[in-house]
Amino acid sequence: MYNPKQWLSLIFHTYSKRVMMTLWPALAFMMVYTGLLCYFFIDYFKFHEAAFQPTIAMHSLLGVVLGLFLVFRTNTAYDRWWEGRRLWGSLVNSSRNLSMKLNACLTKENHEDREWFSKMLPNFIFATKESLRTGVQFAELDPPDETFFNDLKKYKHKPNRIATMLYRKVNELYESKKISGDQLINMDKELKDFIDILGACERIKNTPIPYSYMMFVKKFIAIYIITLPFGFVTQTGYMTIPIVVLISFVLLSVELIAEEIEDPFGRDISDLPLDLLAGKMRENIREILL
Repeated sequence: MYNPKQWLSLIFHTYSKRVMMTLWPALAFMMVYTGLLCYFFIDYFKFHEAAFQPTIAMHSLLGVVLGLFLVFRTNTAYDRWWEGRRLWGSLVNSSRNLSMKLNACLTKENHEDREWFSKMLPNFIFATKESLRTGVQFAELDPPDETFFNDLKKYKHKPNRIATMLYRKVNELYESKKISGDQLINMDKELKDFIDILGACERIKNTPIPYSYMMFVKKFIAIYIITLPFGFVTQTGYMTIPIVVLISFVLLSVELIAEEIEDPFGRDISDLPLDLLAGKMRENIREILL
């Protein structure tokens, strides 16, 4: 987490250095390109403002259109990020609700069942977290028995398998008369929520922004910054170089932000704190059931 009121720490954060490293090739190209353009216009061909009168009217109009594109681009990416946060907030609530229902339905004599759920509910959460990244990390899971890992390795979709085991265990509680039919129906809501939340997160993960939209946004940015020096070269001279580089940095940074937050389940600083959320849910579940 960070403090949004600490301006200096945010301005000089190491993340800004990483952004600069990412954008440096493009900014270096624009610096060299603009410098050569200034040399040929000012020193080689000796154009001056009276002989060559550029206008920034075109770039002003293009800037409005490009700004609308970038606003829509960043809003679309942020909607994906915020929807991911809402889904994980729902997962927090569903895991707590199911734990409280199990705590109310299972007596202290059913210690083994309570302990089983205290392990398997967090296992589903951690498996979901890593399935949205690169794959399940077995070191994060807490096996309820010796056969758990061997059984889980047989299946490609680990969260689905764990959810199936949860459904089966709840049904066994009903068949053994440890919970009633009404309690079974009440618990079914949270178990269904788990799968719905997982599916919604996978939809965000596996549905990229349309290719044509991404392509044309990048084309518009490239055309804008490539033609930008022509609007300033005879008016500002070599000061055109920092002007163009600064504008390029702003436009490219906005696009980079959108690229990072459109997939909110990774490990970047802009992504959701899934490790923290999963750890808190495990603590809450154990506190309720044990």
